[in-house]
Amino acid sequence: MKTLPIYNIAKFKYLGKESDFYTNTLKAHLKLHKFVMAPHRHSFYFVAVFIKGSGTHTVDFTNYPVKPGSVFAIIPGQSHNWNLSGDTEGFVLFHTKSFYNLHFPSKKVQDYPFFCSMHNSPCILLKGKSLKNAKQICSEILNEYEHEYLLKSQRMSLMLDLLYIDLSRQYLPKATITRKKHDYLLRIEKLESLIDIHYKKIRSPGQYAKMMFMSNKHLNRICKEVLNKTTSDLIMDRLLLEAKRLLVHSSHPVSEIAEELGFFDVSYFSRLFKRKCGKTPVEFIKSFSLNKPY
Repeated sequence: MKTLPIYNIAKFKYLGKESDFYTNTLKAHLKLHKFVMAPHRHSFYFVAVFIKGSGTHTVDFTNYPVKPGSVFAIIPGQSHNWNLSGDTEGFVLFHTKSFYNLHFPSKKVQDYPFFCSMHNSPCILLKGKSLKNAKQICSEILNEYEHEYLLKSQRMSLMLDLLYIDLSRQYLPKATITRKKHDYLLRIEKLESLIDIHYKKIRSPGQYAKMMFMSNKHLNRICKEVLNKTTSDLIMDRLLLEAKRLLVHSSHPVSEIAEELGFFDVSYFSRLFKRKCGKTPVEFIKSFSLNKPY
């Protein structure tokens, strides 16, 4: 029985001794690691910057167009795969949470808006000067990575942080992030972490509110303000995402997937899935031409 693979950075190591950071040109990366064309997940933070080419990039079952200036920022655990034109050029950068947080103890990589929630879009579009700057930064990081310069790791981390700051300016609206908004983002991060651990057994928003030492009403208000979703929506979204992953990327029958997710009535699970996703589980499997490629 095959399931969606989860890769760590060691899978991509091709030079140097870094165990927590990797970068390469997109063309060289795809030539060295052909297996990444099939759906997979990572245990690390992932950024791809497209300078040239076209195609599609599928992240957790949402298709995004690829074009010059497309940037994708993916958090650990998200599934993705791509279908790219032969002339595609760009850069990929991978790093663990500890790589970033070690170099910047006063902040966390999850503070960046494109990494703070799986519900935020992973796609950023750069144009003109912004794309030129991103290309220059990626080139400098790659140059550091390929050589053993003095304070190599420190400079790579500084350049990476500069890239993330520039991406944030393009990702966020121009309105300043308030302290209240920042605190709410931290709460959402904590909530999503708890849901990720307990979603198969705990469906009650009130229980998550208790784990976070706040009222259900206040937690719901935070979810609405940050993501325009309720706490119940976030729990259900996580359940349905796992259902989609298992339906498409495993050989489990629908009945076993339903049971694994805590639904012991397979017909209820199928009705719920169709109501939320617009297709029955079987129809959803058939709609993905890329299912079960291994």
